[in-house]
Parts: sequence; C-alpha cells; structure tokens
Amino acid sequence: MTVAAPPKPTLTEPGAAPLSLATPWMVVAGIASLGAGAVHFAAAGAHGEHKAAAVTFIALAVAQVAWGSWALVRSDRLVGLLGVVVGIGAVAGWALAKTEGLPFIPGLDVVEPVQFADTSAAVLAGLSTLAAAVAVGRRSVGLQVQSWAVVLLMTAFATAGSIATTGHSHAHSAAGHVHAATAYDPALPIDLSGTPGVTPRQQAAAENLVALTVARLPQWADAAVALRSGFHSIGDGFTGTEHLINTSFLDDGVTLDPDRPESLVYDTSKGGRTLVAAMYMLAPGTPLTKVPDLGGALVQWHVHNNLCFSPTGLIQGIVNAAGQCSRGQVNPTPTPMVHVWITKNACGPFAALEGIGGGQIAAGQTKLCDHLHGTGL
Repeated sequence: MTVAAPPKPTLTEPGAAPLSLATPWMVVAGIASLGAGAVHFAAAGAHGEHKAAAVTFIALAVAQVAWGSWALVRSDRLVGLLGVVVGIGAVAGWALAKTEGLPFIPGLDVVEPVQFADTSAAVLAGLSTLAAAVAVGRRSVGLQVQSWAVVLLMTAFATAGSIATTGHSHAHSAAGHVHAATAYDPALPIDLSGTPGVTPRQQAAAENLVALTVARLPQWADAAVALRSGFHSIGDGFTGTEHLINTSFLDDGVTLDPDRPESLVYDTSKGGRTLVAAMYMLAPGTPLTKVPDLGGALVQWHVHNNLCFSPTGLIQGIVNAAGQCSRGQVNPTPTPMVHVWITKNACGPFAALEGIGGGQIAAGQTKLCDHLHGTGL
C-alpha cells in the first residue's frame, strides 16, 4: 500500500506563496549587509551636524539594508552581482575617507582616525561582498510577492528611524562615537581629552589657552572698545565674519594672550558685531615649521598667503594666477595664526574659517576639523 507523504508546512496562509529561501552564502552576505547598514544608520545620527554627511550615510545604509533583506529571500546571479557592487562601493568609500577624505561631501572632507565603529562597518561590508561573490552563479530561487513586502517594510522602517536621529549632534573618538556631552562648550569645564597622539602636557596647554581665552577675551565684546584701543577692521564684515587687527599687539612680542590679542573675530551675520573668537598671530615671517608646540594634533596653525590689502589695511581680494596683487595693493608677509573660539564650533575650539578664510596649512597636513570636541551651533 502506498502512503502519501504529508504536505510540507509553509510560513504563509493557505493559497499564499511562501517566502523563498536563499543559499547559505547569500544568507551570510545578507546578514552582513544588514549589520553594515545598521552601523551606517547610527553614523547618520552621529553626523547630524553635517547634513550632507548624514544623507550620505542614510543612502548607503538604505542600500545595504534593502539588498541584505533581498538577499535573504532570493539568491540568483543578479542579486549576487548587485551585492558585490554595493559592498565594493561601501569598502572603497571607507578606504578613501580614511586616507584622503571625501572633499565633495562636507563633514567627510577631513581625514579622521580609523575607529572601531567605521572599521566594523567596513569589515561587514567586505564580508558581504565576499559572500555574495561566492554565491554568484548559484541556482536561482524565485522572489514572491511577500518577499518584496518584507524588503520594503524593513527599508522604510530603517530609513524613518535614521532620519529621526539626524537631529542629534554627536562627535567622533578613537573608540567610536561618543555623545555630544563631551563636545566643546565654552560654558562647561574645558575637556579636550581623547585625541590620539596628544600628550597630557599638550592637552593641558590647549585646555589652559581655551579656558584663559574664554575668561578674558570678552573684555573686547564691545567692538567700540576695541576700536578705541587700536584695533581696526580689515573690511570683511560683509562675509558674515569680521576681523579687527591691532598692529601694535602684532609687534609687541607677546603671543597667545587674550589681554593683547593680535586679532579679534566678530560674527556679523545677524547685524552688529558679536565677538566669537581670538585670532592669535605670531611675528610676521615666522615659518609654519616654527610655531609653538601647543596642543599637538588638537591645534593647527595657518597662514594667509593669497590675500591682497589696500595700503590702509582693508582686504581687497586675492592674488591672480601669477600670485600677485593688483597695482596699489599689498600681499602681506605670511604670518602664522590660530583661532581660539569662545562660542561653540562644529570643528572644535581651534577651528579655522571655511573657504578662502580658512587660509593655508603646512605642507603635508590635512585640514583639521576636531569632530571629537566639535559641536553644532
């Protein structure tokens, strides 16, 4: 007598097509991609102060979560090849960000130290790539309607959660991401710890300068007082930031002193002048290789060797292609300088200005943006 085998159980209601099963290698690839996507969703929130960077992480995370979900329910050659492309893109982007920076994405344009969080995402993406490559060419398994629903639901849920996190500002550290409570806030005790390679002596020197500047620089908050004391504007207030220079302080042999700052920086973006930083300057002609060892990797000095001024000290523009100013204008002797902010700054207490105002740094250096201690305004 022949006995009919019992029907195989399904995960769906009678009449509905079951979810397809993937090969073991595609399962590995899919899970790894989901993990990398989860890390990148978290990174989007940690980079909330830089919208372009946050959007980049969200886009990458969506791609990884969507593909990882798809890989768990389908294992044909097309899916595998697409996973290889997504994985290689993620790993290549990580490698470029850690070696050269991504100049076309604000917030990722500065090289940062390799950290556990971003390394784990790169490792997961690499594992996903390798597993997908192995799975390429294996037997196709059809994708059912319910599978697409799962992919869309997981992707939409993860995207919504990530967008909600971008309103929170976090900073970076050598061990991963840390909460913005450790960021630079002039109203709180100054703590510049956590930067790799900075010695306790360098950290203490940097913290002392910031604390002293925060305490003493507000004596120049009223620009009228500064003007009566020998400061003069270089005429750049139309940019939203105005510098007042005191040439007598520049030549007095005193440096890094908020009682005698060579230059004051005011925010003019909202009308009027709001004091936001000191710009300490060394003697004109001092090479960038001879600046004080202040703060180590926390501090970066810069010069302005491409600006042109009138004989009365007003900024007129930048040098031409030949490196020369127009007739009647002056290109001053390059002078090393460093900002110390008494207001919050996304790139930390020693951040330079953006664009032309950022100046030029020593050869071989990369523009510093201290994400660990930076905080949004």
